[in-house]
Amino acid sequence: MTDPLFLLDTDHEDTPVNYDELDTGWKLTLPKSVSRHAISAMRLEPGDRLQLSDGRGLRIHACLTDKATAQAEVVRFSKEAQPTLRLSLIQALAKSGHDQQAIDAATQIGVDSVIPWQADRSIAKWKPGKSQGHWQQTLRAASEQSRRAWVPQLEDCINSKGVLAVCRRACVHGDMVVVLHQDAACSWKDIEEGVAAMAEHCLDDGRPRTINLLVGPEGGISDQEIELFTGAGAMVCQLGDNIMRASLAGPVALSLLSRALGRFGRVS
Repeated sequence: MTDPLFLLDTDHEDTPVNYDELDTGWKLTLPKSVSRHAISAMRLEPGDRLQLSDGRGLRIHACLTDKATAQAEVVRFSKEAQPTLRLSLIQALAKSGHDQQAIDAATQIGVDSVIPWQADRSIAKWKPGKSQGHWQQTLRAASEQSRRAWVPQLEDCINSKGVLAVCRRACVHGDMVVVLHQDAACSWKDIEEGVAAMAEHCLDDGRPRTINLLVGPEGGISDQEIELFTGAGAMVCQLGDNIMRASLAGPVALSLLSRALGRFGRVS
């Protein structure tokens, strides 16, 4: 079984630690938020292994040495780089928590950034502060669940004009915008061919690129939005004949993209 991972809240730790000075055998005191979860909830005992991460690539493998003082010893550590070819989910706001279900699954699959989208047909509304807090909490919890050292970046909520700007920037920087739509003529095979070409460019010049996946709300993406996005260079495609919920379409497409990028099936 993989050792449980706990995210460090480095901005609110009781006793800030300089994690840049880590060394094997170094003793550290688990922050209260981590010790409550690891010791009180999960009942870890001295000798049990655990992982700690700052959510920005740091992965610390440690061993609990003392429950009373929440002391742990560093076994090894590493700093994981972000992928050169990144996956971004532009998720339309959806009712009944379907949008948060989507980003939860997307995080476990491996999405690198998430952008909330107030689409024309979105029934749910973005509430600054409150909605951002809920989404960020979902991303962190899913990152711990999936043992990720990188928590997906949560961007500001955008409207359809903001999506249009993303499409235009993608054309300039060599990125992709893939829009899921049930009436699209483009097939998923066309998308995979575009991804393969982008991967080759990344190998040639080493410059980071992003595949932006756009998923609409329950009522679908309006014809006007589709026209705007395709006019700005987005590729519109359908996954298949079945119409999926807003909570499922993005994770399914991200799974296919991850497989095309060689992320699935790779042993790290």
